[in-house]
Amino acid sequence: MRQNARVTSDSRGTAGTGGTRGDYQELVDELSELLGAPATLENRDFELIAFGAYDSEGDLDPTVLDPVRTRSILTRRSTAAVRAWFEGFGITRATGPVRIPPTPEAGVYRGRVCLPVRHRGVVLGYVWLLDTDPGPTERQLAAAMAVTARIGALLADEAQHGADLSRELRAVLTAERDWQRDMAVAELRSALGPRADTPHAVVCVAPWPSADPDDAPSVRTVPGATALCAVPWGAAAVSLALLVRLRSVDVVTPATSAAGRLLERVTARDAGGTAGVAAGVSAPRTGLADLGTAWAQASAAARAARAEARFAPVAQWTDIGPYRLLTALPPRSAQDPAVGALLSPAHRELARTAEVYLDRAGQAGRTAAELGVHRQTLYYRLSRVEQLTGLDLDDGEDRLLLHMALKARRL
Repeated sequence: MRQNARVTSDSRGTAGTGGTRGDYQELVDELSELLGAPATLENRDFELIAFGAYDSEGDLDPTVLDPVRTRSILTRRSTAAVRAWFEGFGITRATGPVRIPPTPEAGVYRGRVCLPVRHRGVVLGYVWLLDTDPGPTERQLAAAMAVTARIGALLADEAQHGADLSRELRAVLTAERDWQRDMAVAELRSALGPRADTPHAVVCVAPWPSADPDDAPSVRTVPGATALCAVPWGAAAVSLALLVRLRSVDVVTPATSAAGRLLERVTARDAGGTAGVAAGVSAPRTGLADLGTAWAQASAAARAARAEARFAPVAQWTDIGPYRLLTALPPRSAQDPAVGALLSPAHRELARTAEVYLDRAGQAGRTAAELGVHRQTLYYRLSRVEQLTGLDLDDGEDRLLLHMALKARRL
Protein backbone atom coordinates (compact mmCIF):
# COMPACT_ATOMS: atom_id res chain seq x y z
CA MET A 1 0.00 0.00 0.00
CA ARG A 2 1.42 3.40 -0.89
CA GLN A 3 0.27 6.92 -0.15
CA ASN A 4 0.53 9.90 -2.46
CA ALA A 5 -0.56 13.25 -1.03
CA ARG A 6 -1.66 15.97 -3.40
CA VAL A 7 -1.05 19.45 -2.07
CA THR A 8 -3.72 21.96 -3.04
CA SER A 9 -2.44 24.91 -1.02
CA ASP A 10 0.99 26.41 -0.84
CA SER A 11 3.00 26.09 2.34
CA ARG A 12 3.14 29.77 3.19
CA GLY A 13 1.57 30.86 6.46
CA THR A 14 -1.95 32.26 6.58
CA ALA A 15 -2.94 35.44 8.35
CA GLY A 16 -3.34 33.47 11.54
CA THR A 17 -0.81 32.48 14.13
CA GLY A 18 -2.36 29.02 14.36
CA GLY A 19 -1.76 26.57 11.55
CA THR A 20 -0.07 27.26 8.29
CA ARG A 21 -1.46 25.72 5.14
CA GLY A 22 1.33 23.16 5.32
CA ASP A 23 0.21 22.21 8.86
CA TYR A 24 -3.30 21.44 7.67
CA GLN A 25 -2.01 19.50 4.70
CA GLU A 26 0.21 17.36 6.93
CA LEU A 27 -2.72 16.51 9.19
CA VAL A 28 -4.94 15.64 6.22
CA ASP A 29 -2.18 13.43 4.83
CA GLU A 30 -1.93 11.77 8.26
CA LEU A 31 -5.67 11.07 8.18
CA SER A 32 -5.50 9.69 4.64
CA GLU A 33 -2.74 7.28 5.61
CA LEU A 34 -4.42 6.33 8.89
CA LEU A 35 -7.76 5.52 7.23
CA GLY A 36 -6.48 4.23 3.90
CA ALA A 37 -8.84 6.60 2.07
CA PRO A 38 -8.61 10.11 0.60
CA ALA A 39 -9.49 12.72 3.23
CA THR A 40 -10.76 16.23 2.48
CA LEU A 41 -10.77 19.11 4.98
CA GLU A 42 -13.30 21.92 4.66
CA ASN A 43 -14.18 24.76 6.99
CA ARG A 44 -17.68 25.08 8.40
CA ASP A 45 -18.73 27.05 5.33
CA PHE A 46 -17.77 24.07 3.13
CA GLU A 47 -14.76 25.85 1.65
CA LEU A 48 -11.82 23.61 0.87
CA ILE A 49 -8.69 23.87 3.02
CA ALA A 50 -6.71 20.78 1.94
CA PHE A 51 -7.13 17.26 0.61
CA GLY A 52 -5.01 14.15 0.27
CA ALA A 53 -5.14 11.77 -2.69
CA TYR A 54 -4.59 8.22 -1.48
CA ASP A 55 -3.59 5.54 -3.95
CA SER A 56 -4.13 2.03 -2.64
CA GLU A 57 -2.66 -0.15 -5.39
CA GLY A 58 -4.79 1.56 -7.97
CA ASP A 59 -8.12 0.38 -6.60
CA LEU A 60 -9.45 3.93 -6.23
CA ASP A 61 -10.73 4.79 -9.68
CA PRO A 62 -10.93 8.61 -10.10
CA THR A 63 -13.65 8.16 -12.71
CA VAL A 64 -16.13 7.21 -9.97
CA LEU A 65 -15.66 10.47 -8.07
CA ASP A 66 -19.05 12.15 -7.99
CA PRO A 67 -19.81 15.71 -9.15
CA VAL A 68 -20.08 17.04 -5.59
CA ARG A 69 -16.54 16.00 -4.63
CA THR A 70 -15.11 17.01 -8.00
CA ARG A 71 -16.62 20.50 -7.76
CA SER A 72 -15.41 20.91 -4.19
CA ILE A 73 -11.82 20.13 -5.18
CA LEU A 74 -11.77 22.13 -8.41
CA THR A 75 -13.58 25.26 -7.19
CA ARG A 76 -12.56 24.99 -3.51
CA ARG A 77 -16.14 25.36 -2.33
CA SER A 78 -19.56 23.68 -2.36
CA THR A 79 -22.89 25.19 -3.33
CA ALA A 80 -25.45 26.33 -0.78
CA ALA A 81 -27.73 23.46 -1.84
CA VAL A 82 -25.01 20.86 -1.25
CA ARG A 83 -24.22 22.40 2.13
CA ALA A 84 -27.87 22.32 3.20
CA TRP A 85 -28.21 18.71 2.03
CA PHE A 86 -25.23 17.45 4.05
CA GLU A 87 -26.19 19.51 7.10
CA GLY A 88 -29.54 17.74 6.99
CA PHE A 89 -27.76 14.64 8.31
CA GLY A 90 -26.96 16.43 11.57
CA ILE A 91 -23.25 16.99 11.01
CA THR A 92 -23.34 20.44 12.67
CA ARG A 93 -24.42 18.80 15.97
CA ALA A 94 -22.48 15.54 15.74
CA THR A 95 -19.52 14.84 18.01
CA GLY A 96 -18.44 11.68 16.22
CA PRO A 97 -18.35 10.20 12.70
CA VAL A 98 -21.52 10.50 10.59
CA ARG A 99 -22.15 8.12 7.70
CA ILE A 100 -24.03 9.56 4.74
CA PRO A 101 -25.44 7.16 2.16
CA PRO A 102 -24.99 7.60 -1.60
CA THR A 103 -27.77 9.65 -3.21
CA PRO A 104 -27.30 9.79 -7.02
CA GLU A 105 -30.18 12.25 -7.50
CA ALA A 106 -28.22 14.73 -5.36
CA GLY A 107 -24.99 14.14 -7.29
CA VAL A 108 -23.56 12.04 -4.42
CA TYR A 109 -22.72 8.77 -6.15
CA ARG A 110 -20.57 7.49 -3.31
CA GLY A 111 -21.32 7.45 0.38
CA ARG A 112 -19.42 9.68 2.77
CA VAL A 113 -18.04 9.51 6.27
CA CYS A 114 -18.01 12.94 7.89
CA LEU A 115 -15.72 13.62 10.86
CA PRO A 116 -16.78 16.87 12.56
CA VAL A 117 -13.86 19.13 13.49
CA ARG A 118 -14.70 20.72 16.83
CA HIS A 119 -12.95 22.82 19.43
CA ARG A 120 -14.47 23.39 22.85
CA GLY A 121 -17.81 22.18 21.59
CA VAL A 122 -17.93 24.45 18.53
CA VAL A 123 -17.87 22.93 15.04
CA LEU A 124 -15.18 24.62 12.93
CA GLY A 125 -15.01 22.33 9.93
CA TYR A 126 -15.40 18.83 8.54
CA VAL A 127 -13.16 16.02 7.36
CA TRP A 128 -14.75 14.01 4.55
CA LEU A 129 -13.96 10.48 3.43
CA LEU A 130 -15.36 8.52 0.52
CA ASP A 131 -16.96 5.47 2.14
CA THR A 132 -15.56 2.13 1.06
CA ASP A 133 -16.40 -1.53 1.62
CA PRO A 134 -15.09 -2.41 4.09
CA GLY A 135 -14.85 1.08 5.50
CA PRO A 136 -12.60 2.24 8.32
CA THR A 137 -12.89 0.36 11.60
CA GLU A 138 -14.16 1.92 14.80
CA ARG A 139 -10.62 1.93 16.11
CA GLN A 140 -9.37 3.78 13.02
CA LEU A 141 -12.19 6.30 13.29
CA ALA A 142 -11.43 6.92 16.97
CA ALA A 143 -7.80 7.60 16.09
CA ALA A 144 -8.93 9.86 13.26
CA MET A 145 -11.13 11.88 15.62
CA ALA A 146 -8.06 12.54 17.76
CA VAL A 147 -6.40 14.04 14.69
CA THR A 148 -9.46 16.19 13.97
CA ALA A 149 -9.15 17.58 17.51
CA ARG A 150 -5.66 18.82 16.61
CA ILE A 151 -7.07 20.38 13.43
CA GLY A 152 -9.80 22.04 15.50
CA ALA A 153 -7.24 23.62 17.80
CA LEU A 154 -5.36 25.06 14.82
CA LEU A 155 -8.56 26.41 13.24
CA ALA A 156 -9.64 27.97 16.55
CA ASP A 157 -6.26 29.64 17.00
CA GLU A 158 -6.36 30.95 13.45
CA ALA A 159 -9.94 32.17 13.84
CA GLN A 160 -9.01 34.07 17.01
CA HIS A 161 -6.07 35.76 15.34
CA GLY A 162 -8.25 36.54 12.33
CA ALA A 163 -10.80 38.15 14.65
CA ASP A 164 -8.03 40.27 16.21
CA LEU A 165 -6.84 41.43 12.79
CA SER A 166 -10.41 42.16 11.77
CA ARG A 167 -10.93 44.33 14.83
CA GLU A 168 -7.65 46.19 14.29
CA LEU A 169 -8.31 46.80 10.58
CA ARG A 170 -11.80 48.10 11.37
CA ALA A 171 -10.32 50.45 13.97
CA VAL A 172 -7.97 51.89 11.34
CA LEU A 173 -10.71 52.39 8.75
CA THR A 174 -13.30 53.90 11.10
CA ALA A 175 -11.06 56.10 13.28
CA GLU A 176 -12.50 59.61 13.64
CA ARG A 177 -9.32 61.35 14.80
CA ASP A 178 -5.75 61.22 13.55
CA TRP A 179 -4.36 60.05 16.89
CA GLN A 180 -6.90 57.23 17.02
CA ARG A 181 -5.91 56.13 13.54
CA ASP A 182 -2.21 56.30 14.42
CA MET A 183 -2.76 54.04 17.42
CA ALA A 184 -4.84 51.60 15.38
CA VAL A 185 -2.21 51.47 12.63
CA ALA A 186 0.46 50.71 15.23
CA GLU A 187 -1.63 47.81 16.59
CA LEU A 188 -2.26 46.44 13.11
CA ARG A 189 1.42 46.79 12.21
CA SER A 190 2.41 44.85 15.32
CA ALA A 191 -0.05 42.06 14.53
CA LEU A 192 1.05 41.74 10.91
CA GLY A 193 4.76 41.83 11.60
CA PRO A 194 6.96 41.90 8.46
CA ARG A 195 3.88 41.68 6.23
CA ALA A 196 2.94 45.22 7.28
CA ASP A 197 5.64 46.66 5.02
CA THR A 198 4.80 44.66 1.88
CA PRO A 199 2.91 46.13 -1.12
CA HIS A 200 -0.85 45.88 -0.76
CA ALA A 201 -4.19 47.23 -1.92
CA VAL A 202 -7.52 47.67 -0.17
CA VAL A 203 -10.72 46.13 -1.55
CA CYS A 204 -14.28 47.27 -0.78
CA VAL A 205 -17.31 45.08 -1.53
CA ALA A 206 -20.58 46.95 -1.03
CA PRO A 207 -23.15 46.54 0.17
CA TRP A 208 -22.33 43.20 1.83
CA PRO A 209 -25.57 41.19 2.11
CA SER A 210 -25.25 40.39 5.82
CA ALA A 211 -24.33 42.44 8.86
CA ASP A 212 -23.65 39.28 10.91
CA PRO A 213 -19.88 39.07 11.62
CA ASP A 214 -20.13 35.27 11.67
CA ASP A 215 -21.41 35.41 8.12
CA ALA A 216 -18.29 37.08 6.77
CA PRO A 217 -15.93 34.88 4.77
CA SER A 218 -12.71 33.57 6.24
CA VAL A 219 -9.52 35.35 5.25
CA ARG A 220 -8.10 31.90 4.45
CA THR A 221 -10.61 31.42 1.63
CA VAL A 222 -9.55 34.60 -0.19
CA PRO A 223 -6.10 34.17 -1.78
CA GLY A 224 -3.71 36.96 -0.87
CA ALA A 225 -5.90 38.28 1.94
CA THR A 226 -4.16 39.61 5.03
CA ALA A 227 -7.10 40.99 7.00
CA LEU A 228 -10.85 41.37 6.48
CA CYS A 229 -13.59 43.24 8.33
CA ALA A 230 -17.08 44.69 8.02
CA VAL A 231 -17.39 48.50 7.88
CA PRO A 232 -20.60 50.62 8.02
CA TRP A 233 -21.96 51.53 4.59
CA GLY A 234 -24.69 54.14 4.72
CA ALA A 235 -27.36 54.17 7.39
CA ALA A 236 -28.24 50.49 7.68
CA ALA A 237 -25.81 48.47 5.55
CA VAL A 238 -22.23 47.27 5.79
CA SER A 239 -19.41 46.86 3.33
CA LEU A 240 -16.60 44.35 3.43
CA ALA A 241 -13.04 45.67 3.61
CA LEU A 242 -10.11 43.48 2.62
CA LEU A 243 -6.38 44.11 2.87
CA VAL A 244 -4.65 42.19 0.06
CA ARG A 245 -0.95 41.47 -0.34
CA LEU A 246 0.62 42.29 -3.70
CA ARG A 247 3.85 41.02 -5.20
CA SER A 248 4.48 44.45 -6.65
CA VAL A 249 2.84 47.88 -6.64
CA ASP A 250 2.70 47.52 -10.43
CA VAL A 251 0.41 44.46 -10.41
CA VAL A 252 -2.99 44.62 -8.67
CA THR A 253 -4.29 41.30 -10.04
CA PRO A 254 -4.36 39.65 -6.58
CA ALA A 255 -6.67 42.41 -5.34
CA THR A 256 -9.05 42.29 -8.32
CA SER A 257 -9.09 38.48 -8.09
CA ALA A 258 -9.93 38.67 -4.39
CA ALA A 259 -12.74 41.11 -5.13
CA GLY A 260 -14.11 38.80 -7.81
CA ARG A 261 -14.00 35.87 -5.43
CA LEU A 262 -15.99 37.75 -2.80
CA LEU A 263 -18.60 38.71 -5.40
CA GLU A 264 -18.83 35.04 -6.43
CA ARG A 265 -19.53 34.22 -2.81
CA VAL A 266 -22.40 36.72 -2.76
CA THR A 267 -23.80 35.17 -5.94
CA ALA A 268 -23.50 31.64 -4.55
CA ARG A 269 -25.35 32.70 -1.38
CA ASP A 270 -28.26 34.49 -3.03
CA ALA A 271 -28.47 34.52 -6.81
CA GLY A 272 -31.57 36.71 -6.70
CA GLY A 273 -30.32 39.27 -4.19
CA THR A 274 -27.05 40.50 -5.62
CA ALA A 275 -28.32 43.52 -7.58
CA GLY A 276 -26.25 46.59 -6.81
CA VAL A 277 -23.38 44.72 -5.13
CA ALA A 278 -20.02 45.76 -6.57
CA ALA A 279 -16.37 45.97 -5.60
CA GLY A 280 -13.69 48.64 -5.69
CA VAL A 281 -9.90 48.39 -5.49
CA SER A 282 -7.61 51.16 -4.24
CA ALA A 283 -4.37 52.26 -5.84
CA PRO A 284 -1.53 50.00 -4.63
CA ARG A 285 0.82 51.24 -1.93
CA THR A 286 3.52 50.02 0.45
CA GLY A 287 3.08 50.24 4.21
CA LEU A 288 0.07 50.97 6.40
CA ALA A 289 0.36 54.70 7.09
CA ASP A 290 -2.04 55.65 4.29
CA LEU A 291 -4.73 53.00 4.84
CA GLY A 292 -7.42 55.64 5.40
CA THR A 293 -6.84 57.08 1.93
CA ALA A 294 -6.71 53.59 0.42
CA TRP A 295 -10.08 52.75 1.98
CA ALA A 296 -11.58 56.00 0.64
CA GLN A 297 -10.32 55.08 -2.84
CA ALA A 298 -11.68 51.53 -2.66
CA SER A 299 -15.06 52.79 -1.43
CA ALA A 300 -15.17 55.40 -4.20
CA ALA A 301 -14.38 52.76 -6.82
CA ALA A 302 -17.14 50.51 -5.46
CA ARG A 303 -19.61 53.40 -5.65
CA ALA A 304 -18.54 54.07 -9.24
CA ALA A 305 -18.99 50.40 -10.13
CA ARG A 306 -22.52 50.52 -8.73
CA ALA A 307 -23.26 53.74 -10.62
CA GLU A 308 -21.78 52.87 -14.02
CA ALA A 309 -22.27 49.47 -15.63
CA ARG A 310 -19.06 49.90 -17.64
CA PHE A 311 -17.04 49.78 -14.40
CA ALA A 312 -18.87 46.81 -12.86
CA PRO A 313 -18.46 44.44 -11.22
CA VAL A 314 -14.93 45.35 -10.01
CA ALA A 315 -13.63 48.89 -10.49
CA GLN A 316 -10.12 50.14 -9.86
CA TRP A 317 -9.81 53.64 -8.42
CA THR A 318 -7.25 54.52 -11.09
CA ASP A 319 -9.83 53.77 -13.82
CA ILE A 320 -12.95 55.64 -12.69
CA GLY A 321 -12.03 59.03 -14.20
CA PRO A 322 -14.25 61.92 -13.04
CA TYR A 323 -15.76 59.74 -10.31
CA ARG A 324 -12.49 60.14 -8.41
CA LEU A 325 -13.55 63.75 -7.83
CA LEU A 326 -17.31 63.28 -7.65
CA THR A 327 -17.16 60.58 -4.98
CA ALA A 328 -15.03 62.88 -2.82
CA LEU A 329 -17.74 65.56 -2.71
CA PRO A 330 -20.33 65.73 0.08
CA PRO A 331 -23.55 63.95 -0.99
CA ARG A 332 -25.57 67.07 -1.89
CA SER A 333 -22.83 69.38 -3.10
CA ALA A 334 -23.19 68.33 -6.76
CA GLN A 335 -26.96 68.87 -6.81
CA ASP A 336 -27.16 72.25 -8.52
CA PRO A 337 -30.65 73.84 -8.56
CA ALA A 338 -30.37 74.69 -12.26
CA VAL A 339 -30.40 70.97 -13.10
CA GLY A 340 -33.13 69.93 -10.67
CA ALA A 341 -36.01 70.00 -13.15
CA LEU A 342 -34.05 68.00 -15.75
CA LEU A 343 -33.40 65.23 -13.22
CA SER A 344 -37.07 64.62 -12.51
CA PRO A 345 -38.52 61.27 -13.70
CA ALA A 346 -40.63 63.09 -16.30
CA HIS A 347 -37.51 64.18 -18.18
CA ARG A 348 -35.47 60.97 -17.97
CA GLU A 349 -35.01 60.76 -21.74
CA LEU A 350 -33.85 64.38 -22.00
CA ALA A 351 -31.33 63.79 -19.20
CA ARG A 352 -29.98 60.72 -20.94
CA THR A 353 -29.71 62.63 -24.21
CA ALA A 354 -27.75 65.42 -22.52
CA GLU A 355 -25.40 62.96 -20.81
CA VAL A 356 -24.64 61.03 -23.99
CA TYR A 357 -24.11 64.32 -25.87
CA LEU A 358 -21.62 65.53 -23.26
CA ASP A 359 -19.94 62.10 -23.05
CA ARG A 360 -19.36 62.37 -26.80
CA ALA A 361 -17.74 65.81 -26.48
CA GLY A 362 -20.71 67.54 -28.10
CA GLN A 363 -20.41 65.61 -31.40
CA ALA A 364 -23.96 65.55 -32.77
CA GLY A 365 -23.38 62.75 -35.28
CA ARG A 366 -21.96 60.29 -32.73
CA THR A 367 -24.63 61.21 -30.19
CA ALA A 368 -27.53 60.73 -32.63
CA ALA A 369 -26.10 57.39 -33.76
CA GLU A 370 -25.74 56.10 -30.20
CA LEU A 371 -29.25 57.23 -29.26
CA GLY A 372 -30.71 55.93 -32.52
CA VAL A 373 -32.44 59.21 -33.36
CA HIS A 374 -32.35 61.69 -36.22
CA ARG A 375 -30.14 64.76 -35.81
CA GLN A 376 -33.14 67.07 -35.85
CA THR A 377 -34.64 65.08 -32.98
CA LEU A 378 -31.36 65.44 -31.10
CA TYR A 379 -31.25 69.20 -31.65
CA TYR A 380 -34.84 69.53 -30.44
CA ARG A 381 -34.06 67.60 -27.26
CA LEU A 382 -30.96 69.67 -26.56
CA SER A 383 -32.94 72.88 -26.94
CA ARG A 384 -35.46 71.52 -24.41
CA VAL A 385 -32.56 70.80 -22.04
CA GLU A 386 -31.42 74.43 -22.33
CA GLN A 387 -34.97 75.68 -21.69
CA LEU A 388 -35.37 73.51 -18.55
CA THR A 389 -31.99 74.37 -17.06
CA GLY A 390 -31.28 77.86 -18.29
CA LEU A 391 -27.81 76.62 -19.30
CA ASP A 392 -26.10 77.34 -22.61
CA LEU A 393 -24.68 74.13 -24.12
CA ASP A 394 -22.30 76.23 -26.21
CA ASP A 395 -20.68 77.52 -23.01
CA GLY A 396 -17.89 75.36 -21.57
CA GLU A 397 -18.60 76.11 -17.92
CA ASP A 398 -22.33 75.45 -18.32
CA ARG A 399 -21.54 72.16 -20.03
CA LEU A 400 -19.15 71.21 -17.20
CA LEU A 401 -21.79 71.99 -14.56
CA LEU A 402 -24.43 69.93 -16.36
CA HIS A 403 -22.07 67.03 -16.97
CA MET A 404 -21.01 66.89 -13.30
CA ALA A 405 -24.60 67.01 -12.11
CA LEU A 406 -25.65 64.21 -14.46
CA LYS A 407 -22.79 61.98 -13.31
CA ALA A 408 -23.26 62.80 -9.64
CA ARG A 409 -26.94 61.78 -9.68
CA ARG A 410 -25.87 58.15 -10.20
CA LEU A 411 -24.08 58.18 -6.87
